[in-house]
Amino acid sequence: MNFQLNCKGRLLAATQPLVMGILNVTPDSFYTKGRENNPGDHLLKAGKMLEEGAAILDIGGMSTRPGAQVISAAEETDRVVPVIALIRQHFPEAFISIDTYRAAVARAAVEAGADMINDISAGKLDPEMLSAVAAMRVPYILMHMQGTPADMQHAPVYNDVTADILDFFLGKIQQCREAGIADIILDPGFGFGKTQAHNYQLLKGMHIFSITGLPLLAGLSRKSMVYRLLESSAEAALNGTTALHMLALQQGASLLRVHDVKEAVECIKLYRFYQTI
Repeated sequence: MNFQLNCKGRLLAATQPLVMGILNVTPDSFYTKGRENNPGDHLLKAGKMLEEGAAILDIGGMSTRPGAQVISAAEETDRVVPVIALIRQHFPEAFISIDTYRAAVARAAVEAGADMINDISAGKLDPEMLSAVAAMRVPYILMHMQGTPADMQHAPVYNDVTADILDFFLGKIQQCREAGIADIILDPGFGFGKTQAHNYQLLKGMHIFSITGLPLLAGLSRKSMVYRLLESSAEAALNGTTALHMLALQQGASLLRVHDVKEAVECIKLYRFYQTI
């Protein structure tokens, strides 16, 4: 679907699916090659992702994999703000997302140059988040997660995973609108409080969320739903990730959140040509 996002007065207009590159400013990402060590490394990786075709850079300062260590908001801020400021300085036209569920971190990141908020908790983990996003007038990516990162994989249960998440989205969209948030992107949250079966049922039914009229983000890159099924590892999951990216595009995904930008851009190019035949 075509969509537009008002990013602090700059318009991000999409006429085809876009790629969001993952830039983890963390020492404990589940994907070891996704970890960077210093601002110079972050800047080089950001430049490479933009050159390869990333439309958005998603910067995160705290891992949210199952059982990851929770750090303070101050430490999370100290990790992301210098990197955001450095990328904004060297790549002023880049669109930058801050991956956080904390309003204080979001505010500091936007002040440093971030253009949008990517919140895994859809405002559940910080009651100030929705009002903060509305006040900053930035786009908001709201994701579904059952539970918290600490307990989300402890026997998650749904009546119907796709229908349940659609109900969740409809309620959250209303909350966002009432708070004053104009631009919303939906992320069904693959791997966040879902079993392997839930993840694939969700992928198969992802098109249902298009009834909201909002852009859909698919975060599938190198996740356990890929490598456990293939009996491999996150490091060996690129081929499987690309296969699922094609399925997500067929199911209506508007954005792919990825570790490997070049391959995702190629996937979109092939998909778009396939659509024209």
